[in-house]
Amino acid sequence: MSLGSFIKKQFIDILQWNEDADGVLAWRYPMQDFEIQYGGSLTVRESQIAVFVNEGKIADVFGPGMHKLTTQTLPVLTYLKNWDKLFESPFKSDVYFFSTRLQTGRKWGTPQAITLRDADFGMVRLRAFGMYSYGLADARKFFTEISGTRAVYTRDELEEQLRGILLSTMATSLGKASAPFLDMAANQELMAGQVKGGIKSAFEKYGLALDEFNVTSINLPEDLQEALDKRIAMGMAGDLNKYTQFQVANAVPLAAQNEGGMAGVGASLSAGVVLGQTMAQGLAGAHAAAPAAAAAPAAPDPEQRLGQLKSLLDKGLISAGDFESAKAEVLKKLVG
Repeated sequence: MSLGSFIKKQFIDILQWNEDADGVLAWRYPMQDFEIQYGGSLTVRESQIAVFVNEGKIADVFGPGMHKLTTQTLPVLTYLKNWDKLFESPFKSDVYFFSTRLQTGRKWGTPQAITLRDADFGMVRLRAFGMYSYGLADARKFFTEISGTRAVYTRDELEEQLRGILLSTMATSLGKASAPFLDMAANQELMAGQVKGGIKSAFEKYGLALDEFNVTSINLPEDLQEALDKRIAMGMAGDLNKYTQFQVANAVPLAAQNEGGMAGVGASLSAGVVLGQTMAQGLAGAHAAAPAAAAAPAAPDPEQRLGQLKSLLDKGLISAGDFESAKAEVLKKLVG
């Protein structure tokens, strides 16, 4: 190469990354038709890490600051091909910049229900959603395991891979959890704590640091939710008062949808009391000798019905107008 051609050749004196685009995690400094000047400056900002790669291998990792690229700061330069010992020549290698900024407000969710073994229910299927944040902690691992030699590697590309890691780690962690599902559903911080440790370890394998992980909602499939509601109802049926309250709680929201409105609450309440009494008698009969034919329970006393309606009014479960309508219905049946 002639001296004129050598002088005309373009050299890079300063290598730096301004992070113009949001969501870019790794960026390779463009080297086409350029060579790095010996003694050039590598500027790494506070929110960055730079990786110097020679012939496909990581030669060094640079933290924030300004670094002079010489044989003293980068010994690998001594072994570069075409090194001219008579003068300080330019050289070609790859420099990758990585963003270490915290990636906050990232959403996660389970598109399909996860099946888990549970101490109370045997098996449950659930869907969960939440937020997490993370940052790049080890550029060497991240380059080797994730980003590789691509010119640009974005947050969206990374989170496509993280989604699978999150779900598999969550299923494994919850499967080993000793806390029953109902406890975790009632305390979302407990559920997040059960899986955060496993996810943190999984992230570290790829040079990432998990900062926050939380659960914002837990959903059961519709069929399992119905089965759970029935189980709760059956548990309440063992206590007459609780079962009556359960019947009323279900009757009041539906009253407006039925003909007669709240006037039907009295009849629903009476039916609930009768059914509750019958079940209570059946439970008692299981522990004692029962007569051949059980006598049908007597119809609730109208005075008792009115007292129950008054109790609902006092508790604010029905309005004064609803109370008057239901009372009129009971009195009408009483006087014929």
